[in-house]
Order: sequence, then structure tokens, then C-alpha cells
Amino acid sequence: MTTNTADVQRIAAIIAGEIGAKPAQAAAAIGLLDEGATVPFIARYRKEVTGGLDDTQLRLLAERLIYVRELDARRDAILESIRSQGKLTDELTASLTAATTKAELEDIYLPYKPKRRTRAEIARERGLGPLAEAILADRSVVPADIATSYITDDVPDVKTALEGARDILSESFAENADLVGRLRTYMKEKAFLRSKVVEGKEEAGAKFSDYFDHTERWATAPSHRALAMLRGRNEEVLTVDIEVDADDTSPVKPVEQMIADTYNIGRQGAADSWLMGVVGWTWRVKLAFSLSLDLMRELRENAEDEAIKVFARNLKDLLLAAPAGSRATMGLDPGIRTGVKVAVVDQTGKLLNTSTVYPFQPRNDALGAQAELAKLIMLHKVELIAIGNGTGSRETERLVAEMLARMPSPKPLKVIVSEAGASVYSASETAAAEFPNLDVSLRGAVSIARRLQDPLAELVKIEPKSIGVGQYQHDVDQYRLGRSLEAVVEDAVNAVGVDLNTASAALLARVSGLSKSLAEAIVAHRDATGPFGSRKDLLKVTRLGQRTFEQCAGFLRIPNGTEPLDASAVHPEAYGVARKIVESCGRDLRTLMGDSAALKALDPRAFVDERFGLPTVRDIIAELEKPGRDPRPEFKTATFADGIDDIKDLKPGMMLEGTVTNVAAFGAFVDIGVHQDGLVHVSQLADRFIKDAHEVVKAGDVVKVRVVEVDIKRKRIGLSMRKHDDGSAPRSEQRGTAPKSGSFSSRPQEKRGAPPKSEPQGALAAALAAAMNRK
Repeated sequence: MTTNTADVQRIAAIIAGEIGAKPAQAAAAIGLLDEGATVPFIARYRKEVTGGLDDTQLRLLAERLIYVRELDARRDAILESIRSQGKLTDELTASLTAATTKAELEDIYLPYKPKRRTRAEIARERGLGPLAEAILADRSVVPADIATSYITDDVPDVKTALEGARDILSESFAENADLVGRLRTYMKEKAFLRSKVVEGKEEAGAKFSDYFDHTERWATAPSHRALAMLRGRNEEVLTVDIEVDADDTSPVKPVEQMIADTYNIGRQGAADSWLMGVVGWTWRVKLAFSLSLDLMRELRENAEDEAIKVFARNLKDLLLAAPAGSRATMGLDPGIRTGVKVAVVDQTGKLLNTSTVYPFQPRNDALGAQAELAKLIMLHKVELIAIGNGTGSRETERLVAEMLARMPSPKPLKVIVSEAGASVYSASETAAAEFPNLDVSLRGAVSIARRLQDPLAELVKIEPKSIGVGQYQHDVDQYRLGRSLEAVVEDAVNAVGVDLNTASAALLARVSGLSKSLAEAIVAHRDATGPFGSRKDLLKVTRLGQRTFEQCAGFLRIPNGTEPLDASAVHPEAYGVARKIVESCGRDLRTLMGDSAALKALDPRAFVDERFGLPTVRDIIAELEKPGRDPRPEFKTATFADGIDDIKDLKPGMMLEGTVTNVAAFGAFVDIGVHQDGLVHVSQLADRFIKDAHEVVKAGDVVKVRVVEVDIKRKRIGLSMRKHDDGSAPRSEQRGTAPKSGSFSSRPQEKRGAPPKSEPQGALAAALAAAMNRK
């Protein structure tokens, strides 16, 4: 890793402009990251050092730092390779040093890159190098005439001689880094992406039908369409090509003219005419293919970047969803033939009881199931009932509703909860360690109950990729996806804070500075010696040193501990500043915490010292105003509509309420309680132009929608959120079936009348047929 000051300053200068910061700020952040500090820690507790860089800037900096250092490592390897060949010059060194992308580096390196013996090399070995140079240097010559003097035993005729000269020049043209760069730029501006169905694959690849004969500009192809076409190609349903100047009728295509102009090749004589043939050959045989590969690779990378951003944004919304809070909760994992799995947990998430009831076929013991559920509710004073949204959820919800109708008040609140990833958790090592003697099927019910109480605390136990709120998540680079999602989880956990005395090892492991082994050591210490009385007691944990304590302490909370500040986000290193603030008010710390009026009257500048500047002092005062405040929204829920249980129950024009389960740039998926998410296309999200669906909605939002179109055969539901339907057609986009995801939804009001006039929502087909590929 680059750690010397000069390299850090250079890299900081490169990245600073990209994140909207000064080089000194970027350099300071890089220094902290290199020392092992985490992004949440730097963003929260080192504002003076970085000049106030926020977590978004720091995450971008960390990502770009990886890229720039990979670029530097590749540059060093290339320099060494060329040096070992004895071909490194000052000019070449300067060109490589000035390259700012991996593509530029590879273009410059191409002529020196070790490769298999080429046709050009063979031609040079046969003595045809001077022939190629002579034709390029003197356009007055007739190539066929001068080629006769190069006939040898290895070069039997003029045709062979000229082919060798062509191969030499063609390789030279194709390895001109400046020319290749300009051609690549031209293609990015002018190229088209064209997909066609492979003959005979029409039926098997029906989900890609929107791409059977599809063309659009490379530069503007949205990520979801690009990934859909690439998946179709991988499944051998589609052919996908990049075309440039396909419709240009000129004798010499613009790309060929760019090559010719680079070498001043005109149309004056026989040499120029022959050289134009070499230009055409170079384009067709060498450059068109290699540059198309480059563009296809960049198309995938850009599409993956966008898909990863979508996944990360949706995951963040899901993790930071409103918690129902510390209330006794019953979790129901619905099942038809296998029964409904039941788990009851107390307000801390501790498992109290489990059961399995069989209200549906083949046993059809609805009354017995309701009696068992009612007994558990009364016994454990259950306040919430979390019902998983998988197969049988609506039937289970009706069963619970009937039971609650006959129960006296106060009655538990029933909520439909996403069970995405619950099965993954049930079979995981974490679940086995938590419940070694509990059947795998019942562990899922526990997870469903707990994720209603606190989504963040439960979802951190599941690999982020398995939560399934992504777009084409299995088609993107899994390493980059995993790295991005791990960062989202880390940011979410540290933004909320963690109760040191109740958090699981899985949750503690996401806290800044803590590893899985240290998290387990904390839990083991807690189990052996009892609850932590103060943050400083963390230093008694085996292998948890001062450096780790610095990173994690501010994100760990101890409510009702011996030190009141331990319940807040004030870092122990700044307790002295906090006490100065308290002393200035002449109050007891416990009485001052939460007194917004008294704290707002203070001048933060009065408490600044050499170590803690104004940003930190302001943070401390804000934290004292609302100690341990939770940034998550207030918990809200609703119920699904009676009688709307299946896609067959939907009719165009119905007004429903549902919950947003997933958001992509092209639209939002909404659970309306029929086991199949509907799509609100971006053009139907509002009565104004929307470029990105995230401008309007996020995962977890409860929204009102109108059913626009229902395609039962293909399981596609088109929805609209527009309040004033003017009959205009929504912009055409690709779409497909969204897989089931959990949500809450509200009772609908059916609106009679003709459905709105709009382009059939079924036009959003293949891109979403695989979109949200949750498995």
C-alpha cells in the first residue's frame, strides 16, 4: 500500500476534485484510513482533521483510493516490463505517468506487451519491414513494383510481400495509443447497441422478447436494459453487438477516415490507394473488434456500478426502516401443508416459546390454530404479530384477523413483514449458534418477529446480498457488490448506535473497529461478568486495546450506566468538553441532558480548545439535547385490503395502498398484497417529470397506487401514483416480473370506471423479468 507522504499528496490531489474537497482534506482522510480508521469514525469524530468531510464523501474517497492505487500498481508493473525490454524512454515514462485510467495505460503498453508471435513479426523476420516503411514514406511509388525486390525464398511473390507489409502497418496503426483513444471516444459518442434473438430461441427466451430486435445508443443505454441484454446473451438467447457508422453510406467510413488522416493517407496515387486498403483492413480485422470489446466491457462496468448503487440505496433504506420497538412479538412463518411456524420473543428479542399450527390443508385445523395463537398471546402479553410475506401469508393474515376480532382489547397489532433472507438466516452458522436445539424452520419465525422489533439488529445477521433488494444482483461483480453492501451495513449500524449490553455478536461485529472475533469476545465477557457498567470496561475484554476502543466506543451505548454520557454518541475522549458545557450551565448532567432550551442558549465557540474544534463542540451540544437519538423514522404500519389476495383479484382502475419494496432508476416496485409486486414506472410516479425513481420514493414507503394494467399470464402488474391522469402515455421502458418482497400495505378503496388511457404497462418486460433477481 502507498504510504509515503509524496504519494499520498499526489493521490489526494487526484481525488479531491472528484469528492468536492481540498487536497489537504483528502490527504488527511487518506492518512486516517491508512492508519486503520473506519469511515464512520472519521466522519463522526475526526471532523477537525478532515475539514468536515461527510460519510458520503469519505466512502467515495475510499473507493477511488482503491482504484488509484490499483492504477499505480499496474503502472509500476508496466514500467518494469518495458524497462526489462530495454525500450523505456523518458517520453514513454512521461506518457505512462500522465495516464489517468487503466484503459489509457493499456493503450500505451500495447506495443510493448509480450504476446504470441504475430503475423507482423513474421513479416519483419522475412525482411519486409523496409517495404512497409517505404510505401508509407513515399506515396509516389507503386507498391506492386517495389515489392518485387523483396521476393525471396520466404516471400515467393508480390502478393505475399504486400500482405506482409500490410500486416506490419496494420499492427502499427492498431497500436497507436493516441489514435486508439480518439477512436474509442468517437465510438462512445456514435455507437449503437443492437440485440437480436438467436434463431429458434424465441419461445425459450420469451422473457427477453423486448430485445429480440432492439437498437439504442451505447452512450444512453440505462443500466437495467444493458444488464438485461447481457444476460440474454449469456443465456444464448440474444446476440448483442456494438455498431458504429452502420448507416453511413460514404465510401470511406468516418472511423476509417480518422485512421487515414492520422497518417496523411489521401487518394493521390497507387500508394495511397493501397494504404487505404490497409486502413480498411486494420479497422475490420483489428480495431473494430478490440474496441467493441472495450465498449462492451465498459458498458457492463457502468451498468454494474449503477446496479450496485441501486442495491446499496435500497439496502440502506431497508436497514434504517422504522423499528416497532421493544415489545413482546409473535413471529409467524406461513406455510400451507407444512404448517405455520410460530415463535414468541420478549421485548429484548429473547425467545420465549415456539409452536407449529396447521390451519390449512390437509389438516384444516383453523380453530385449533387460533386457540393456540390466542393462548400464546395471552400467556406472553404479545403486543405485535409479525406475519412473513411468503406463500400463505394472506391466508395466515385472515386467520389472525378472525382470531383478533374475537379477542378482548387491548389486541396485538398484526403486520406483514418481509421474510427476505429469513431462510438464509435459519440455516446459517449464526442461527445455529443462537438456537442450537431449535428446528431450522422455527428459526425463521424468530427472525421474522425480531426484524419487526428492530430490522437493523436482525438483518445484520444475514449476508447483505441475500436480503434481495437489488437489480440484477447476480449479474454484477460479486466482490465489488459485497464491498459496497458491507459499507452500507457498517454506515447504518454506526449511524444508529448499538446497545452494548443487549447487542448480538453479529450486530457488534458491524461497529467501527470491531471484528467478528472481538464481537464474540465482548459477548463472552458480558455473559461471564454481567452487563458493562461503563464504556471504559470494554478495555477489560481480551484483545481489545486502546486503538480499538478509540474506534468503537462512541458508537456503543450503555443506557442507565454509571456514566450518563455513555448513553450518548459523545466520544469518551471528549467527555472533558461535555463536562465543561455542563459546568457552564450550573446544572447536573442528568438534568441538563435533553434540555434543548438551555443548551441552545450556549455559544459553542466558548468551549473550543486546541484539540476539539467548533464542529465537535456543536456535535456534543446537539447530542446532549437529544442523547442517543435514533435517526430512523417513526414506526408506521397498515393492513392489506380485504378480498385482494391474488393477482386475479386486481382490476384496472382500483385504488390501493401498498409498500415500496424496491426502487430502481426506472421505477418502484410496490407490494399490494397479492404475492407479486407491481411496478410503478418512473413516468407514473408523479405528475411531473422524474428522472430517477429515488427522487420520489424509497424502500419502505407506504404509497397510494392505481392499478393500470394486469397481465396474469406473465404475472405483471402495472401501477400508477399520478394524482391527475391526463391520459398521456408513459415513456416506454423495459420491465418484467418483480419477485415477492416484504412490506406493509393499507386498506384500499376501489374506484369504479374506465381504466386510464396509457401505454400498456406490459411494455416493461424483459429487463425486469430478471430484475430484482432474488433467489
